[in-house]
Amino acid sequence: MNSNKETQDKILTIPNLLSLFRLLLIPAIIWLYTVRKDYFPAGALLILSGLTDLADGFIARRFNAVSNVGKILDPIADKLTQAAMLFCLVTRFPLMAAPFGVLVLKEIFIGTTGLLMIRKTGKVVGADFHGKVATTLLYAMMILHIFWIDITPEVSAITIIICLVSMLFTLVVYGKRNVRVLRGKEQ
Repeated sequence: MNSNKETQDKILTIPNLLSLFRLLLIPAIIWLYTVRKDYFPAGALLILSGLTDLADGFIARRFNAVSNVGKILDPIADKLTQAAMLFCLVTRFPLMAAPFGVLVLKEIFIGTTGLLMIRKTGKVVGADFHGKVATTLLYAMMILHIFWIDITPEVSAITIIICLVSMLFTLVVYGKRNVRVLRGKEQ
């Protein structure tokens, strides 16, 4: 059986291949949504992407296939998928520019401080519970807007605001943690 170190250093794993598959879905989602205006197939691919995200996490933990590459590739696939879908949704829902902007700001800050943390500690930190909740809310909000073609402006605004609050909370919590680690106050 592989040691934990050998497993962490693996690149070609089923979870990593699922993350790569999610990256390959992004151009198809964008094309279907913005060029073809086939919202339901675009939404179906987004759901497929979300399901493969759940599968890769389950497989990685269940079969001891968590890898350092996966800890980086998985969130990149998540964030690029989310950014692409929010970008698409802005074409129909201008208020989607707010979560899109927060997502970009959050990922630049958390990504930069996260890379500095890796450099300082040598450790890759995975997502916490609140980050998973924020991701779930974001996907739910996007899927609602894709499939509910005539969503009311009020419901749209409420779901976007809930999503924004969750994203901002996650930014603050991860930001505080990353800054504490970089200042040497936490490992």
